[in-house]
Amino acid sequence: MKRTLFIGMLGLSALMSGYAQQGEGVRKGRIVREPLVHDPVMAKEGDTYYLYSTGHNVSSFSSKDLSEWTIRHGVFSAPPQWAVDSIKGYEGHTWAPDIIYYKGNYHLFYSCSTFGKNTSAIGHAYRKTLNPDSDEPWTDTGAVIVSHSHDNFNAIDPNIVIDEEGNPWMTFGSFWGGIQLVRLTEDLTSTLKPEKLYTICTRQFEGASDVPSRSVNSVEAPFIFKHGGYYFFVSYDFCCRGLKSDYKVVVGRSTRVTGPYVDKDGRELTRGGGSLVVDSNDEFVAIGHSAAYHFDGKDYFMAHGYSLSEDGVSKLFFREMTWDEEGWPLVSAE
Repeated sequence: MKRTLFIGMLGLSALMSGYAQQGEGVRKGRIVREPLVHDPVMAKEGDTYYLYSTGHNVSSFSSKDLSEWTIRHGVFSAPPQWAVDSIKGYEGHTWAPDIIYYKGNYHLFYSCSTFGKNTSAIGHAYRKTLNPDSDEPWTDTGAVIVSHSHDNFNAIDPNIVIDEEGNPWMTFGSFWGGIQLVRLTEDLTSTLKPEKLYTICTRQFEGASDVPSRSVNSVEAPFIFKHGGYYFFVSYDFCCRGLKSDYKVVVGRSTRVTGPYVDKDGRELTRGGGSLVVDSNDEFVAIGHSAAYHFDGKDYFMAHGYSLSEDGVSKLFFREMTWDEEGWPLVSAE
C-alpha cells in the first residue's frame, strides 16, 4: 500500500500503536479475538491457520479456529540487511506480505519502502514449516524486484498466483503506473528474464471512456484468486488515514492470468472498471487491502478495516465468501 506523506496524524498514531502492541514480540503469546492488523494474508498448515501482516519484521499470529488468535514473534529477528542498505529510511517496519505454499516450502514475500516514495523492493524468504516453535530459520533470498524514482511502478504489495500450467506469477503495485503482473522464476526468487510487466489495472488511461481518468492513480493491494477463472481483487482510493480513509475493494475477472480483467459491466480494469465488493459498514470504515482463500471446503475473504468504536484502529475483517448465479463473489459487510 502507498504510505502517503499526507496521512492524517491521528490515523497514523492509531495504526502505529497497534503495530507496537502486536508486532514486536512484547505481547507474544497473548490470545486476541480481534487482532490489530494491516494488510493481512493467511496460510494453513495442518490444523493451524497462520496470519501475517504489516508490522515490525512482519507481524504474525496463529489460530486453530479462525476466531481466537495467538500473537507470535515478528517473522524476522532483525530487518533484512540488504533492504536496510538499499532502501533509504527502511528500518524494519515491513509492509504488505504474501504467503504461499509451493513445491515443499512456504514462501513469504514482503515489502520494503518508506512513506510516499517508490524507491521500494519486494523481498522473498522461505521455510519448510510455519510452526513458530520450529528451530528452522526463514532463509532470506533478497530482492525479487526493485523500483526506483525513475520507474513508473512501485515495488510493494506482492501477491503470488500459480497459473493453469503451473507457472508462478507475481502481481504487485501501488499508485504510480498502477498494478503490474510479472512472471517469476521456478524458485520464486526473482523475475523471469527478459522481464515483461503487464499492467492489469490503472485508473489513469488514454482514449474514449464513460469513466473519467483519475488525476491520482489511487489503486493498490492486488490479489488474484482462482475460482474457475481468475478473480482479481484490488483496493481503490486511500488507506492509512484512520476514520478519514475511503478505501474499498473492487473485483474483475479473466480467463487468463494476464487479463484483461473486466467487471460486471464488461469494463476493463485498465479502463476505469471495477465492481464493488466491500467498502464500509457499521463496524468498520474503509475496508480494504484484501486477500481470498479456500479452506476446508469454504471460500473466505479477509481485509483490514478502521474500527469505528476504537477511533480508527486497524483490525481484521474476515468473512465467508459466496458466489452469485453469474459467478461473482459476494462478501457480507455484516
